[in-house]
Amino acid sequence: MEKKSGQMPPADGDFGDEEEKDSSEEIEPKLKYVRITNDLQNILCKDAASCIAVHPKFICIGSHWGALHLFDHQGNSVRSQDLQAHTVMVNQISIDERGDHIASCSDDGRVFINGLYSPESSQSLVLHRLIKCVAIDPYYFKSSTGRRFITGDERLMVHEKAFLSRRSTILAEAEGHVNNIKWCGRFVAWASSVGLRVYDIEARCSLGLIKWPRSPNLQLERFRCNLFWKDVHTLLVGWVDSVRVCLVRRRNPAEVAENKDLPDFKVEQIFNFHTDFYLCGIAPLDNNLVLLGYPKELDENGKAQRPQLYVVEPKDGGDFDELSTDCLSLRGYQQYTCNDYHLDCLIEESRFFIISPKDVVVASPYDADDRIQWLIEHERYEAAMEEVANADKKELRRHTLIDVGHSYIEHLLAKGRYTEAAQLCVKILGQDQKLWEEEVFKFARHQQLRALSPYLPRGQTHDSIKLNPHVYEMVLYEYIKTDHRGFLNLVKELPPSLYNLPAIVNAVMEHLLQNRPHERKDEMQELLEALAILYLHQQKFSKAFCMLVKFKNPEVFSLIKQHKHYDCLLDIAVQLMELDASKATALFLEQNKVPPSKIVSAIEHNKYLLFLYLDALERRDGKSAGKEFQHLLVELYAEYAKDRLLSFLRHGDQYPIETALEICQKRKFYPEMVYLLGRIGKTREALTLIVKELQDIKQAVEFCKEHDDPELWEEMIASTVHRPDFATYLLQKIGTYIDPQMLIKRIENGCVIEGLKNSLVKLLCDYQLQVSVQEGCKKILVSDYFNLHKRQVALQMRGVAIHEDSLCGVCSRPCVVKNPCHNDGLIVFYCRHSFHEQCLSASAMISCVVCQPTRRVPRP
Repeated sequence: MEKKSGQMPPADGDFGDEEEKDSSEEIEPKLKYVRITNDLQNILCKDAASCIAVHPKFICIGSHWGALHLFDHQGNSVRSQDLQAHTVMVNQISIDERGDHIASCSDDGRVFINGLYSPESSQSLVLHRLIKCVAIDPYYFKSSTGRRFITGDERLMVHEKAFLSRRSTILAEAEGHVNNIKWCGRFVAWASSVGLRVYDIEARCSLGLIKWPRSPNLQLERFRCNLFWKDVHTLLVGWVDSVRVCLVRRRNPAEVAENKDLPDFKVEQIFNFHTDFYLCGIAPLDNNLVLLGYPKELDENGKAQRPQLYVVEPKDGGDFDELSTDCLSLRGYQQYTCNDYHLDCLIEESRFFIISPKDVVVASPYDADDRIQWLIEHERYEAAMEEVANADKKELRRHTLIDVGHSYIEHLLAKGRYTEAAQLCVKILGQDQKLWEEEVFKFARHQQLRALSPYLPRGQTHDSIKLNPHVYEMVLYEYIKTDHRGFLNLVKELPPSLYNLPAIVNAVMEHLLQNRPHERKDEMQELLEALAILYLHQQKFSKAFCMLVKFKNPEVFSLIKQHKHYDCLLDIAVQLMELDASKATALFLEQNKVPPSKIVSAIEHNKYLLFLYLDALERRDGKSAGKEFQHLLVELYAEYAKDRLLSFLRHGDQYPIETALEICQKRKFYPEMVYLLGRIGKTREALTLIVKELQDIKQAVEFCKEHDDPELWEEMIASTVHRPDFATYLLQKIGTYIDPQMLIKRIENGCVIEGLKNSLVKLLCDYQLQVSVQEGCKKILVSDYFNLHKRQVALQMRGVAIHEDSLCGVCSRPCVVKNPCHNDGLIVFYCRHSFHEQCLSASAMISCVVCQPTRRVPRP
């Protein structure tokens, strides 16, 4: 048997002594309990309850003194006069379906049928024997039913009205004494000490007997069988410590065909299991069972223990799951036996009435409000929040999401879980400004506004609210006192329109003045950086940027761009360069607000910074920006970037060459000196540097090729020919540029030159090749000349077309006439202008007088 333990149920009234709580985690109970008080409690103080019957309209209780009392469900008496009473204890009460009639029985041998609204249908029956149980027809209120009721003693009898009399009929002889009867629809269930029978009242037949197992250790007569019809076909049975769920079903055609003498219905047990307690009552709860249990063991003083109410789920195979267990503290429970307790139920309302001689308690399932309240009391707030969110709003009368959320926030704050409490505010407060401001003060009392600050509404979107400026100022004040880094971050994030800027600036200044000796350097820097951000919000840019630069905050560059304030650049140019030269130069070059000349003046005392700026300017603008500063760049490149000096000297044209030469000479930068000497025409000195200082014959040859000066070639040969390695290179490389004799004649006798033969052969071959190439070129040129001249002559000798409308360029008469007798000679120039031969003088025939008007002749 799988069990799930629960705690003692909460009660509206005191159930007696309090039960000690289990140290293990409590499971949410299934039921809640309310003691019925008012008039009922007053009566039980004088009398004792012996049985109960409940109806949706009222409660009827029988007492040990034989009285019947009617109450509403709150315990208020509903009749001014008591019902007809017995002389001794009432054994059982039964109410018809409509609640118009009540049947009762007693050991005095009498059965009373009390009509609540009309005495016409009331009855009184005296049997002169102990009547332990009675069941009224559920449809007793209908006159056509015969006003039937059933009694049980040593036999089961049905009593009904006949014409002018009452007829009593024995339904069955009991195997033992009948101790309980329950009537539902056409079926009557009754129990004796032998077993259980279900009787079909319409067919007037028994559906069979379910026998009780015999136990030598138990006196079965001491235990009442508890019966309850869940519906017209489902019977719940609780006897001693055995639970049965029986189903009354109609036999199928195959069963009827097999034995036609059997009744139409049969009773089957669908569940059967045993408990470790005695059963005082049984009732349904949805698909589960509610059991009123009486502990088998006595307490340490030899007295009875508290009764318990169980909610169980039946299982196949004779087992069940115990869903909840509640100990009931009923008055005087230590003196009561199992049969002193009763359980009745209103199925439609799922309300369970538990009766003892001095108490009546109502158990009902937890509704949404009860479940939420229990979760709150047991600090299971997340489950309570989920329950509120998922519950139907019509079901909730005492709780809302806001109320539960407030309780949860207070719980988290009390436990020191401030971040979780802040996150919860976002979830439950939404866009309600008033609720937000109320919660802010709760966090302020705990000095934990810092935990709430990331979640405060900031009004940055169209659907976001803004809180009172005082709220944001409270948060900032707390950061100033406790967390400078957090204050700096919050100032960066928080829009300045949310709070009073001057007030926060004053608070920072006051804190700095009061705590400067006690603050660490890093904390002081964070606070001053935050102050600089505040100055930016106030548009005091110069103060802000100077402060940021002073504390080497790299964000100053982006802030300058963001706010487009460049007036202070000259004042902090050096500091910006020292902070990050690349970002500073990029800032100076990207913005044209400050002329380069002023930047240079501001940083000229720091040559390295000046070099970085001018180098960046040179890379970006080249000659267009270098005209003014090239004289500075020569020395700066020589000092900090020698590898770029020669390139700069080659493309620059605005620096003083003499000064540049002096700088290079001072530092012995020979390649740069060679270039500069070449530029000013001192090629011999440059060549001497190449040969003597650089000792680079390749560069020397290239230098001579570049300047193409025969004297320079002779100078180079004279200075290098005495070195065999240089001579070899010259023999191999200069054959196509100079006459080889110039080199060969300069080689001294006896000079050992490696590979001389091959070098000479190559030299002569190169020279011969050069001569051959020159001759070939000459022949090609001559041939091309004659070919082109011939083509020119042919082109000029070609016929020229003269149109009929062509006019003489001198006399303006047509050049072509139809009468051949009047045709004069024509002269046509290459420009296509035509003239009469007689119109041109001899001197004018040399060139066209139209194209050269100075040669125009007078018109004849």
